[in-house]
Order: sequence, then structure tokens, then C-alpha cells
Amino acid sequence: MRGSGRTLDARLFRALEASWRPVLLLAAVFGAWWLVAWREYVPRYLVPSPTDVYDTMTTQWPMLYRHTLVTLYETVVGFVVAVLLGLLTAVAIAYSRTLDKALYPIVLFAQVIPKIAIAPLLVVWFGLGIAPKITLATLIAFFPVVVSGVAGLRSTDPELLDLSATMGAGPWRAFRKIRFPNSLPHLMAGLKVAVTLAVVGAVVGEFAGGSDGLGHVLQLANGNLDAPLLFADLILMSLIGIALFIAVEALEALLIPWHASRRTGIRLTTS
Repeated sequence: MRGSGRTLDARLFRALEASWRPVLLLAAVFGAWWLVAWREYVPRYLVPSPTDVYDTMTTQWPMLYRHTLVTLYETVVGFVVAVLLGLLTAVAIAYSRTLDKALYPIVLFAQVIPKIAIAPLLVVWFGLGIAPKITLATLIAFFPVVVSGVAGLRSTDPELLDLSATMGAGPWRAFRKIRFPNSLPHLMAGLKVAVTLAVVGAVVGEFAGGSDGLGHVLQLANGNLDAPLLFADLILMSLIGIALFIAVEALEALLIPWHASRRTGIRLTTS
């Protein structure tokens, strides 16, 4: 029991040690925001006070909650689809030189196209429902998954693969036991980027059309010059991205506890 208590205390201490810096920075940002609003260095209709934003969030919470769930659903579904398609594409590129030459330029071409430019086209194709938002979230999150997946799969030591082949391991077994686990550190880094971009994709899709989601609320607030609602909407968007990022980090801790970045007591920085 004493050992488990010490372990819990150590985890709490590490959590506090890791969180005090961002908490301090957020407090400084909040203090600066409050000071600007209180002294009215910027007009209230441009930068509302934190109290105004809080009042808006409490009084309009049922509406904001409904739209938050819509954006969260679009983001999660788009991210999951992007991960599945991205992993399949990464495996195809990593295992086939022909597909590498054929697919990589197309993937890069699709990435550099501004997604805000194709959002109206997706609305024309799929209508004003949820499909264009999920599609846009998938398109934006797809590229980081592919790049990180290819980098991870190609980072496996060739001598290790040769050794596994001499011991009778086939391609599938080598992939399952060696290549895919070895690619996870690269892949998880790409997933953390992709999940935040999926939020952007869903919101951009909501800009293009429809009557649901935080992107739609953002347009309404902007059109009505409702700065408190605008700030409340932006805060909720950020919270969605932060929550999903933390979820991917938790998944990373479960999948690769053996990696150096997940071990305790190892200094990865110089400060």
C-alpha cells in the first residue's frame, strides 16, 4: 500500500510540475486580456471583458453546447477516417516504389490546395449536411498521417528486417511485430498534428454552408458584431482541440510506454 501511495504521489508531483508553466502563461494572458478590456485600450465591441464572455457562455450555453457537439462529432469522424486512409496510403507508399512515385505527388498536390477554396465545391457536391464538414476535416488531417506514417515505416533498421526474415518471419509478421511498432513514435507525432487540424477542417466546412456547428455560430457572431459570443465560440473551439490532443497523447502513452519520450527521469531538454 505504501508503494502504491508513493507512486500516486509521484504521478501527482509530475503532473503539477508539467502543468505549472502553461497555467502561469494562461494566467498572464488572461490578466492582460482583463487589463485591456478594463482600461478600454480597445473598444468593447472588439475585445469584450472576460466577464462579458463568461455571461454569454452561461446564458447561451444550451445553444453553444448543441453546436459544440456537432463540431466535435464532425472532427472525430473526420480524424478517424483520415487515420484509416492515411495509414493505408502510408503502407502502400512505404512498401511499393511504384506507388511511392505515383501517390506521393498526388497527396502533396491535394495538400497544397487551399481547403477554404474547395469548401463551397464540397457543399455543392454533398449538400448542406454533415458530409462536407467531415470530408474537409478528413482532407486536412490526411497529410500529416501519411507523412508521419511513411517516415515511421521507413525508419526500421534494414538489418532487423533481414534478421527477422532469416528467422522465418513473413512480410505480415514483420510488419505486425517490427515495422508498425517501430513507426509508432513518428505516427503518434503526426496524429497529434492531424487531430488539431481536423478541428480546423470541420469549422471551415461549417463556414461554407449549413446551420449547425461552432463555425456557423462564429459567422452569426461576426455578422451581428457580437464580440462576447465570438470569443466564447473561439474558446470552445480551442477546448475541443486541446481535449482531442490530450486524448491522442493518452493513447500514445498506452501504445509506446517504452519510447524515450514516455520514460520518466530522462531529460530530453537542456532547460
